[in-house]
Amino acid sequence: MMNIIEKRWKHVRPILYKVVVILLTVLVYFMVYFPILVIILLSINESESGQTFTALSLKWYAEIFRNERLLTAIINTVTIALISTVVATIVGTLTAIGISSLTKSRRIQFMVLNNIPVINPDIVTGLSLMLVFSLLPISFGMPTMLLAHIFFSIPFVVLTVLPKLKELDPNLMDAALDLGCNYFQGVYKVIIPSIKTSIIAGALIAFTMSIDDFVISYFTTGNGFQNVSIWIYSRLGRRTFSPAVYAYNTLIVFVTIGVLGYINIRMNVRLKGEKK
Repeated sequence: MMNIIEKRWKHVRPILYKVVVILLTVLVYFMVYFPILVIILLSINESESGQTFTALSLKWYAEIFRNERLLTAIINTVTIALISTVVATIVGTLTAIGISSLTKSRRIQFMVLNNIPVINPDIVTGLSLMLVFSLLPISFGMPTMLLAHIFFSIPFVVLTVLPKLKELDPNLMDAALDLGCNYFQGVYKVIIPSIKTSIIAGALIAFTMSIDDFVISYFTTGNGFQNVSIWIYSRLGRRTFSPAVYAYNTLIVFVTIGVLGYINIRMNVRLKGEKK
């Protein structure tokens, strides 16, 4: 009897395992993508309440350009994200190149210092930056928020660029110097082109972190300067929330999908070219 049960269990166990794996996979994807689908549906819902679906409409997309405060918040968000991404990418890439040239023990020490802001809770980082800025002769607003976004984006760029630097031939810089380049030309003409994919990845992460941030922005803003996340928070408190925000977030989702699709297509084309 026991042998029959064991044989049947051996036959059933792989099937049960596959069923559990499939169910968990479906559950995870459902939990991740269902809220996004809800936002997309609400962005084309004519009703303002969002409690019921009345009719298809694109009026909330036009509302983005009619609502001056929301449009100003979007412009502020994109401006902060673009400037902080450019500065953080340049500083983070140069910092990663400098760290990679250190000895192993020094490199580990600097990486520990670099990783602390990454794992530090946002509320601690925001509070710390607010205290630092209060000691400086600058007024809270766009300058302080921009500096904060640059500071918290740099460690992510370093973490993205440094692994690619480790893959490079350690004699590559020496070869460039032997061929007549000075140190700046070696970095600009040899090192940076070799790690450009990781630099682009670091820039995309910095841009996403800036667009997504609320906690640090909330602590470091002032004088009425708002990005989208702070604008949404202020409207939720006063119950003057506009569904145009759903339209804005839907556009962000589709832009993100478009960028990822473009990068994947470029990578596939490049891999096919290398195989030929």
